[in-house]
Parts: sequence; structure tokens; C-alpha cells
Amino acid sequence: MEHRPLGRSGLLIAPLVFGGNVFGWTVDEPSAFRLLDRFVDSGLNAIDTADVYSRWVPGNQGGESETIIGNWLKRSPARRDRIVLITKVGAAPGADGKGLSAKSIAAGVEASLKRLRTERIDLYLSHRPDAATPIEETLGAYDALIRAGKVRAVGGSNSTAAGLREALDTAAAKRLPRYEVEQPEYNLYERGRFEGPLRDLCIARGVGVIVYYSLASGFLSGKYRSKADLKGARSGGVEKYLNQRGLRILGALDAVARAHGAKPAEVALAWLIAREGVTAPIASATNADQVDSLVRATQLELSPQEIASLTAASD
Repeated sequence: MEHRPLGRSGLLIAPLVFGGNVFGWTVDEPSAFRLLDRFVDSGLNAIDTADVYSRWVPGNQGGESETIIGNWLKRSPARRDRIVLITKVGAAPGADGKGLSAKSIAAGVEASLKRLRTERIDLYLSHRPDAATPIEETLGAYDALIRAGKVRAVGGSNSTAAGLREALDTAAAKRLPRYEVEQPEYNLYERGRFEGPLRDLCIARGVGVIVYYSLASGFLSGKYRSKADLKGARSGGVEKYLNQRGLRILGALDAVARAHGAKPAEVALAWLIAREGVTAPIASATNADQVDSLVRATQLELSPQEIASLTAASD
């Protein structure tokens, strides 16, 4: 399986990342262990989580996903060197009220390392920009973590093109670690947040791109085609896609899927994998069949005509 570089970090990942946001939410710990085993045994190697996953579930505090992944690693320590472990900091203010201050990052990384039961995080991301903290302070905090061997590489998430450019320029000017990866929202329905200046910048500066909401909250799987289908814990964000454009995209996905004997979700992920500037999409799974589907998506080769038809349907 082809592995792709994450910027200039030296890290290599397979062309699809497992989204750990479901752990502690719609996937319990025993199920998560089975899914992660199946995912890694298939040849895929990157797992994405965050310190706030899954705080939105009643009774949770945040960190549940990291804890489950850490328990999995403790059970199978030999797997640690086979995976690229990605987590994030800064979505919630730290003790000083800031998300990406040096103090918040220093405390956040120790908590994440403890939950993950590991000595290092391979890729540590700023979960969202923090206007209250100078980027030089944030990068300085990351520099200390890299020097201490607690983090291998850093990146951003939800950045604007201007914000990412400032981070890259500051890193170069101050000789600090640069963001090697950006994590934007991007899928066949939501293209505007990445395509354009942000994608151009990532390509020009050699920044890896791992995209989230790859299946538009499950809409691109094709299982939501009317309001009557909006059932289940993860369907809340789907209704906004149920419009003429969304249904046109599903129609294009159906046509390509039939030609390949594939599922619409596999085609939607294959479209992302083939997009210029994208290193890998993130996608989650809640059962073994879905993990197998993720693997098939990485093996699905779309023709230029099929890619063009999908792109045109989403214009």
C-alpha cells in the first residue's frame, strides 16, 4: 500500500486515517480494540484523535477517545511503532483561559500522553486557531516538546490561508518548528474551505493535508436521502445536505459506485484520495464491515472521467 509523506516531517501514512472521534461515543472500548486491530492489520497506519473527544456525550469529560486508544496500545505494545498517532490540543481553553498558550500546550500534552499511554505523539495539531495567543508562543511551546522527544511533528487544523501562512513564515523567521500538516474540512459537498488559497498554499509550501468530515457526517455514504432517514446518534448534522445539490452528488456517486461494484462512501473517499494536495482523508468506522470498506476505498482507482463527473456534480 502506498504511503505518503506528511510534509517534511519524515512521517509516512497510508492514504486513509482512522477517525477516533467515535471512541467513547458510538463505539465502546472492546469494539474499538477490534476495529483498531482490523484497521492496522489491513496495512493502514494512522489514527486521529483529540483531547476533547468525546466530551459532547452526556457524562463524558473529554479524553475518552485517547484513553481507549491508550488502553489498546497497552494491550498490544508492538503496534505502537507501526502506527502514526495523531492528536490535537486547543479546542478547549486551558487553565489560563487560552487554547494554544505555552501553558495550555504544556499541560495538554502531558494529559494526552498519560491517556494514550505512550512516550511520544507522532503528530500534534493545533485544533483550532487561538487569536488570543501569538503564534510565536505556540510554536515555541511545540519546539520545547519536540526537543524533549514528546512530539515528532506539529500541524494546524481549521486554519485560514492567512493564518497558516503566518505560522509558516513565523517558523522560518524564528527558526521554530513549522506546521507540517493542515487539517481542514473537505469533502465532495464542502469544498470551499480548502480549495482555493488554502490548498494553493499547502501545495506551494509542501504542507501535508489530512481532511476531516470526509463523508459529510455520513451523508456521502448514501444512507440519508430524505428527512425520514435522519435517525441515530450521528445524523444530526446531515439535514443541511438534503437539498438539490446534495442529491445530485449522491446520484453521481451512485453511478460511479455501480460501475465499480463499490459503495458510495468508498467512491467519495477515493475522490478525496485522488485530489491534488490531499495526503489522506479521515474516516471512522463502527463495525468490521465499515473498516473493510475503508480499505477498499484506498484500493479503488477512479478514471479521470469519473473524477470529473463527481467534481461537476458538486459544483
